[in-house]
Amino acid sequence: MKNIIVGLGEILWDLLPGGKVLGGAPANFAYHASQFGFEGCTVSAIGNDALGDEIIETLNDKALTYIIERVDFPTGTVPVALDPKGIPQYIISENVAWDNIPFTSKLEDIAEKTITVCFGSLAQRSEVSRKTILRFLDLLPKDTLKVFDINLRQKFYSKEVIDSSLQRSDILKINDEEVIVVADLYDWKGESEADICRKLLKLYNLKLVILTRGTNGSYVFSPDKEYFQPTPKVDVVDTVGAGDSFTAGFITSILKGKSIQEAHKIAVDVSAFVCTQKGAMPKLIESLIQ
Repeated sequence: MKNIIVGLGEILWDLLPGGKVLGGAPANFAYHASQFGFEGCTVSAIGNDALGDEIIETLNDKALTYIIERVDFPTGTVPVALDPKGIPQYIISENVAWDNIPFTSKLEDIAEKTITVCFGSLAQRSEVSRKTILRFLDLLPKDTLKVFDINLRQKFYSKEVIDSSLQRSDILKINDEEVIVVADLYDWKGESEADICRKLLKLYNLKLVILTRGTNGSYVFSPDKEYFQPTPKVDVVDTVGAGDSFTAGFITSILKGKSIQEAHKIAVDVSAFVCTQKGAMPKLIESLIQ
């Protein structure tokens, strides 16, 4: 394993109205990164149960590399309800396996080979997983690209977690709902979404801030330029995992030497396709990968 792209954090079963599908933002990201020709690796924890067995079987079927430890907590599940527009509403179970991701020698070994890591706030709701995530981030080489997909869910976040994560990050990905929450935490009420993104960019000396706004398009903010892409109109099945595929499409394109504008367009197209499919990990069509 070399030139690894790591998705670090939760892995779980999304319990959709039509049945369960494998999910968890970091795992989704790692899977889609692997579809673009990189060594995607998901890092998490599962229980000693049948649901955990099924996760391993599914990852093997998808040929996705993983470092997943078995722990004495149940495998994570998330009942998901879809609104009329296919937007998911999550009910996230607590005290589950991915709340207890241990730090192991395997993580220490892959840290030096990792070219990009994507992580979020959700798996940091517990002290065990948070310590593992931060320890891994602090072990990475200086040139490793660190992507914080903030992924605010329910009330499983704090300003402290967001601040410590951003201090270790190069790129922030945030959506239009999350940016309002962050503005409230930082006492930036009344600021526009764009101004909030610019403030975060400057405050944490980030390389990029990516703002997704659902059907209203998406923006990429760099220190010297801003980019916009409209959202394609598609027949939405569900939007589960669409943001994660966006991140994977964007980051892998940047790693391949694409410009920000080119990477942004690829990310938008990949995300739109995922919205037309069931679940977070559909197989991408060849035209998107090319």
